[in-house]
Amino acid sequence: MKKLLLVFALFIIQADAFSQSYKYWIEFTDKNNSPYSISTPSAYLSARAIARRAKHGIPVQLNDLPPNPAYIDSVVSKGVKLLNRSGWFNAISINTSDSTKMAKIRALPFVKSSKYVLSVKKTHSTNHFIETTQNNSPYSVSSYNYGNSQNQVHQINVDCLNNMGFRGKGKRIAVIDTRFGVADTLSAFDSLRNRGGILATWDFVWQQPVVWDDTNNTDVHGQEVLSCIAGNLPGQLLGDAMDADFYLLRTEDANSEYMIEDDNWASGAEYADSAGADIITSSLGYSVFTNDPGSSYTYADMNGKVAVASRAATIASEKGLVVCVAAGNEGGSSWQYITSPGDADSILTVGAVDFLGNYATFSSTGPTSDHRVKPDVCAQGEFTALASSSGGVTFGNGTSFATPLIAGGVASLWQADSNASNYEIMSAIKQSASQYANPDSLLGYGIPNFCTARSIIISAEENKVLTNLNSVFPDPFTDNITISFYSSIVQTVNVKMFNSLGQLVNGKQWKVAGGGNTLINMGGLQTLTNGIYLVVLTDEKGSVYTSKVVK
Repeated sequence: MKKLLLVFALFIIQADAFSQSYKYWIEFTDKNNSPYSISTPSAYLSARAIARRAKHGIPVQLNDLPPNPAYIDSVVSKGVKLLNRSGWFNAISINTSDSTKMAKIRALPFVKSSKYVLSVKKTHSTNHFIETTQNNSPYSVSSYNYGNSQNQVHQINVDCLNNMGFRGKGKRIAVIDTRFGVADTLSAFDSLRNRGGILATWDFVWQQPVVWDDTNNTDVHGQEVLSCIAGNLPGQLLGDAMDADFYLLRTEDANSEYMIEDDNWASGAEYADSAGADIITSSLGYSVFTNDPGSSYTYADMNGKVAVASRAATIASEKGLVVCVAAGNEGGSSWQYITSPGDADSILTVGAVDFLGNYATFSSTGPTSDHRVKPDVCAQGEFTALASSSGGVTFGNGTSFATPLIAGGVASLWQADSNASNYEIMSAIKQSASQYANPDSLLGYGIPNFCTARSIIISAEENKVLTNLNSVFPDPFTDNITISFYSSIVQTVNVKMFNSLGQLVNGKQWKVAGGGNTLINMGGLQTLTNGIYLVVLTDEKGSVYTSKVVK
């Protein structure tokens, strides 16, 4: 645990008491003269995060570097409190009791922009997702001992994978949510705690490692979400990926809706990536900030490119994670549509169905404002079995609970096919869904079948085009390099070279032969300065190969 916290010291600071007042999100212009570099990622990424990138050919890029510490120190020296840091957005969030200090901060030459995200809280509102609970269950205990959770697991056929022994072992899931109730003591999570399955916790709202709500036991949303995946009450409730490991991250203040929660979410996603998580599941959504309506989004903003959380979700996917996000509970409201970050590209946005697989009328609808299919898939979000704080089982409604069911399915599926990329996992899940051929705005591609998804992945592996980057030489080079690339088919590949700052310095397309090695020559490199360069080759299937060379 201590080692893990050291990894994240670059991104977060230890808790310190302060009076909440004004909070701002500050973006910097560049990462010039940074002590961090692409060639030494272990300074800011965990070994597991680096291994994920290497396994799937994902290069370490400029946006992986933390913000320049000198820039941060200059901002803090103006008398403000540092909260969170983001390398992806080259930004920090700060707190100050004196908003006039922002004039001096904005005048700093490396400050690109600042955004006001929170003032003193004056009112309280309910959390965006309102979950209902009931006291009885129509479900009978099954032969698989799932108890009340039998239908919600079987509906997406994750029990098929569980019966094969795939329960998410070796996979790490970051749960980004509100506080996690009494999950630190609840019997439903005894097995998770006893095996050390909670790897780390962090509260981005209060800047502390404690994410539980032991004082009044009212903020239990995170606990209920976690129980869909990791709950273990045999004969009453079983999660669909009980062997997975978890990072529990609180980014949401359930008593209010301010834009800083959108930024907190991005910080949580970046934490998950740097820690080495495989999957993010988040049952939070943002559209209207009730305590700050002037910052609210419109439906036109739901294109994946406006909200910080949506952009962060897409970046997390680019880093190799499967991101599962709730569509929202706005189906019966004037808003109606999905919320941020559910509008993000290349993620699984999850809607809700009932016990029989029919559309749950509260579930937010698609499409995105730029006409992409949303939600992507659906799971049971009506009368979903959850771990109760009293020690038994309760039931709730919301896309909040459909989402972790899908995330647990992802973990179990990915354990079964560990060599698959995140994009291959997501594609197979969508292809397995009940209305893949005719998606709509209510259920998207429909209800997935995770056993079918596994068959799709196995079939794709058997028919996969074989490619391999054999070597890049000479190394060191002077004015040219040659890349030896094998392909089982004739195809056109893209080759790019990046310097240590992540800047593109050369690139070309090349048609390669099928059934043998092709030598790809890149010349005109004599003007490049001495240093380390990254060669990135992408084939027609989207497979990415990387190799470092030195001049």
